[in-house]
Order: sequence, then structure tokens, then C-alpha cells
Amino acid sequence: MEDLNIGKKVQKLRTQNGISVRKLSSIAGITPSMLSQIENEQVNPSINTLRAIAAALNAPLYHFFTEDAEDSPVVTPDSRKTIGRKNEPDVVYELLTPDTRGSIEFCMMVIPPNSSSDSTLKNHTGEEVAFLYSGESVDLEIDSRSFTLRQGDSVRIPAQALHVWHNRRNTPVQVIFAITPPSF
Repeated sequence: MEDLNIGKKVQKLRTQNGISVRKLSSIAGITPSMLSQIENEQVNPSINTLRAIAAALNAPLYHFFTEDAEDSPVVTPDSRKTIGRKNEPDVVYELLTPDTRGSIEFCMMVIPPNSSSDSTLKNHTGEEVAFLYSGESVDLEIDSRSFTLRQGDSVRIPAQALHVWHNRRNTPVQVIFAITPPSF
């Protein structure tokens, strides 16, 4: 996996906004120690922690995953930008496009067994189309409706729709999705 320097980007944005470690950690709902460890790249934040930090800094989540121009338009499994911890029971997102500068974003979400993509319903500005690539089934809440997708099924999630994914099985699921405009 490519080193994204997420901690350094958090630190840079925090200092540019003139926010102390203590204040940002309080707004984001994490300890100052955890924020320091993230900024010093001693730990990788979970996707929920990074979302909270991004919200506290009024920055889009994808800000922490942008880079200078890529040399190649090809993304291999070893070069994917990843959010989350692959070796721990945490939701992991892998960027399947080289970056988020285009007009569409292509990602894969891996939800561990008996887990959800988030603790609450979330929305984003872009329209999303998702495809259950692997796993027997996954449940999806969109606004006040519930759906069960089986392997091979796809779904369109309208822009601004509140949604959350639930893997109620004992095996991980992989959901591939595209969002336009990018809002990851």
C-alpha cells in the first residue's frame, strides 16, 4: 500500500486553521493523545475517526487521499490507497482509481463480519452506484427503506440520501461503488 501521509495532512490542515491539538480532538470526539499519534503517523485512523476529523476541520474526506499527479492510470492491488486497517476488524475502503481528481470516483468497501459501514446513516453530495462483488448478502438502509442485496446485485443511491450498510453474516463482504462527483 502506498504511503499517503494522512497524519501529516491532518496536522497541516489543523495548523493552517490555527486549531490546537486539544481543540481539534475535542471537536472530533477523540483524545489529544490519539490525535497526536495520528499526526505523527504512529497509528492509522479508522474511517469513522477520519470522518470526524474531516468534519471538525470542515474538509472533505477525500482531501486526505489526494496527491500530486500519478505516473500511471493503472491501479494495482498493491498500489491502492486505503482507508482503514486491513489487519483489524474495521471497515476498509480502497480507492480503485489513481486519485480523486476526475469526475467519478471508484472504490471498494470491505465490511467485516457482523459489522456496519458506520454507526449512523450518512450522506454525501454525489450520486452513488454500488455492486455487491463478494459475500452472500448485505443489507442497506436508504432513508427510511431497507434492502437486501445478494452477490451480483447493484443499487443506485441518490445524492444526499442518508444510508448505511450492514453485514449481518459471518464472512466479509466487498461492495464496489462509484460516486460522482467524487466526495470520498
